[in-house]
Amino acid sequence: MWAVGFWRAALSRAPCGCRSQSAVAQLRGILEGELEGIRAAGTWKSERIITSRQGPHIHVDGVSGGILNFCANNYLGLSSHPEVIQAGLRALEEFGAGLSSVRFICGTQSIHKSLEAKIARFHQREDAILYPSCFDANAGLFEALLTPEDAVLSDELNHASIIDGIRLCKAHKYRYSHLDMADLEAKLQEAQKHRLRLVATDGAFSMDGDIAPLQDICRLASQYGALVFVDECHATGFLGPTGRGTDELLGVMDQVTIVNSTLGKALGGASGGYTTGPGPLVSLLRQRARPYLFSNSLPPAVVGCASKALDLLMESNTIVQSMAAKTQRFRTKMEAAGFTISGASHPICPVMLGDARLASCMADDMLKRGIFVIGFSYPVVPKGKARIRVQISAVHSEEDIDRCVEAFVEVGRLHKALP
Repeated sequence: MWAVGFWRAALSRAPCGCRSQSAVAQLRGILEGELEGIRAAGTWKSERIITSRQGPHIHVDGVSGGILNFCANNYLGLSSHPEVIQAGLRALEEFGAGLSSVRFICGTQSIHKSLEAKIARFHQREDAILYPSCFDANAGLFEALLTPEDAVLSDELNHASIIDGIRLCKAHKYRYSHLDMADLEAKLQEAQKHRLRLVATDGAFSMDGDIAPLQDICRLASQYGALVFVDECHATGFLGPTGRGTDELLGVMDQVTIVNSTLGKALGGASGGYTTGPGPLVSLLRQRARPYLFSNSLPPAVVGCASKALDLLMESNTIVQSMAAKTQRFRTKMEAAGFTISGASHPICPVMLGDARLASCMADDMLKRGIFVIGFSYPVVPKGKARIRVQISAVHSEEDIDRCVEAFVEVGRLHKALP
């Protein structure tokens, strides 16, 4: 007892700097333990360094020669499109590098309003509001719209940004099984006691490449007096006859109330997100959405690039129409080789492997063969469902796709993932 008392007294007399250093040392120990656990589980995520523009053909630091990129969200190949780049340069020259302000103070330029109007026209909605990212759009929507009197019903495999956004709101929360319409109906019946009911779903699910059954969701929403929200990040620009997204693909554009999407994938790939829907909703978000109120405006160059990407898309759907055949070519050849590909008819083509370490090692060996793909494992996907997610772009050639398949077959046999 005496010794314990002695050391307590000694510590109490120790300079604050010593106690602070002790706390930092404790923190380091905790963090190193966490990091070592990630490494041991085979789920460590390294960042490869690209030394060129984004595109189907890239250069990677430490790897000689050109690399075929099969894991970007560059669905339409617009990230380095010359007209998109020139539009960004013009906006940079005319409107400057940035606004140094949030929108409501002195951060709204004519190009921001023009892009918002263009997005609303593209989606055939009343109005739109820009955010720094779609993660921010999802973080801002639910808290501003829903109260403790309301309910939100969310697919269990919705994107993390939807999940986090829902956590921020005070509405009653219901989670239905993935794509399970019987479970959604049961939850809607249970939620009838609430003022507003909002069904929230991804249009296309980014890890599995499957598409929400929006026709059934909208039918149930109509039957039970609910609203429908769709996150279209992995659909805007390339799903549907003119690239409007899953609501166009499935013929329910007039039944989906709210659409959130991104400028950071098919539409130029730079940054930015948005909400589009009823005019009063957008007006409310301008007053209450915290990520909008407390984040700087999108930089002019990003706005210029996204605006031009939308122009190109609305002028012609030729790029959109080339996606389906290329996606089908990859899926058919991979399945014929013996791989299991999740989802259906979406350019996200997850090569299911199960084991996290296997996915990581195969991705590394693919890079050695000139193919850039990444293994996905827990916590990005459930344990036991590790995969390599391949993404097809409109600017991949048939030769590119065939070379990717050949490399997968070789590496799959090497790691005994194929017979």
